[in-house]
Amino acid sequence: MTVAHEAGPRPSPVADPAGAGPDARPHRAPTMLERTVELQELKDGVLDGPGERATAQQHARGKLTARERIDLLLDPGSFVEVEGLRRHRATGFGLESRRPHTDGVITGWGTVDGRTVFVYAHDFRIFGGALGEAHAAKIHKIMDMAESAGAPLVSLNDGAGARIQEGVTALAGYGGIFTRNVRASGVIPQISVMLGPCAGGAAYSPALTDFVFMVNGTSQMFVTGPDVVQAVTGEHISHDDLGGAAVHSRDSGVAAFAHDDEESCLEEVRYLLSFLPANNQETPPAAPAADPAGRRTDRLLDLVPADPARPYDMRTVIEEVVDGGEYLEVHAHWAGNLVCALARIDGQVVGIVANQPMVTAGVLDIDASEKGARFVATCDAFNIPLVTLVDVPGFLPGADQEHRGIIRHGAKLLYAYCSATVPRIQVILRKAYGGAYIVMDSRSIGADLSFAWPSNEIAVMGAEGAANVVFRREIAAAADPEVRRAELVREYREQLMHPYYAAERGLVDDVIDPAGTRAVLARSLAALRRKQSSSPYRKHGNPPM
Repeated sequence: MTVAHEAGPRPSPVADPAGAGPDARPHRAPTMLERTVELQELKDGVLDGPGERATAQQHARGKLTARERIDLLLDPGSFVEVEGLRRHRATGFGLESRRPHTDGVITGWGTVDGRTVFVYAHDFRIFGGALGEAHAAKIHKIMDMAESAGAPLVSLNDGAGARIQEGVTALAGYGGIFTRNVRASGVIPQISVMLGPCAGGAAYSPALTDFVFMVNGTSQMFVTGPDVVQAVTGEHISHDDLGGAAVHSRDSGVAAFAHDDEESCLEEVRYLLSFLPANNQETPPAAPAADPAGRRTDRLLDLVPADPARPYDMRTVIEEVVDGGEYLEVHAHWAGNLVCALARIDGQVVGIVANQPMVTAGVLDIDASEKGARFVATCDAFNIPLVTLVDVPGFLPGADQEHRGIIRHGAKLLYAYCSATVPRIQVILRKAYGGAYIVMDSRSIGADLSFAWPSNEIAVMGAEGAANVVFRREIAAAADPEVRRAELVREYREQLMHPYYAAERGLVDDVIDPAGTRAVLARSLAALRRKQSSSPYRKHGNPPM
């Protein structure tokens, strides 16, 4: 077996230049068959990698090899490798004697459900997957190919950061990756799958992509590792507690998806790709819809209480409305008061943004605003229509939220909706109060259609709070303030918060039977499918940061 880091073209036989001696024979060039056999031996060695011991060590860490991961991601037999024979040309620190083929990264393309996808995968068995000049050049090439071909790019990350022995050239390689991430942003889908450590500058490429996947127990992301943290702050912390999958999927919001094993993680990457177009010039892939578009959703009449103070699980509403009850939730473990999901209605892909009354009554806060803004912008970039399900009591009050910048962060969600040019449909289920009503894709900020259930309450604030402000003096002067307050609350609700108030003023297009929600959405999406819009020329907007 040929060992990858020792493999190389074999020297051709060389004849005696003088041609002397009784045993001298004329030079014979290798035949094409011999060259082909030599090539196959070389490529077999490249496929084998650095040997069984290195592979066993990778498996002992609970991780698959780079090629095993590619095989799980792509359709069987579809992978075409690029630059598999490349080797670095660095010298010093012993590098000149260690020149394995691939240089620790496997690049190429294949198909997922028959659609072209470009991929690169760090091979941790070679230099720990660390990035050097040749390694980076291979990634640059495959990123350029993905952008030129207009096809998604998936990175399978399992590397130790920059190759220290190559110095600044390794750092420059990261700069080239970051530049290409930004250039391709909103042009082709970019998906980062974290399957091992990702430290320092290497963490920024995944952060620039559209979706980040992580695996519990084996993948970590951090700018400074535990040793540096301890040296600077004195804090003892493990790799997982600092930057593991649970931390980034639950607390920081860096990871959109977290899985317990690589197999389920890569299967979900395939599922995500089924919702995304190849690039921003195409529409998302439609699928045959076995679920009738006009199916009544009578169960919603029992699932959603008419009392705006009673909670329910918004996920059950989504299940009733979408095809077959199937959807892919993004950031399911972060900012649970807002649900963001990809699904299909009548076979067409939609992005769903919905308040979640089960978590802090569905209020908008900093994290929910960030989550929603990112999701809305992603859907808009890739021509995915937006359906917004509203049941929101407002923005979360409190000094902590104000001091951390709820104004700035809340404005991100507002900016994302106002900028979106895809079809946008709002459905108000129950309460929609104050600025949160406006931000959740109201007609006033550009929603194409707005529908409401007969349980809707749209107002500046809840009736109780409004009565306390508007009628404060009258209540205080009453013989029985509590009785008078109740009367004024009822009066305010009847005059300004009845279910048809917004519809009468053209701010809601129709008040609909909840059981007809799916049919209304299907018809509306079909009507808006070829929506076109234009924006004034500008280099780019300046969104709140």
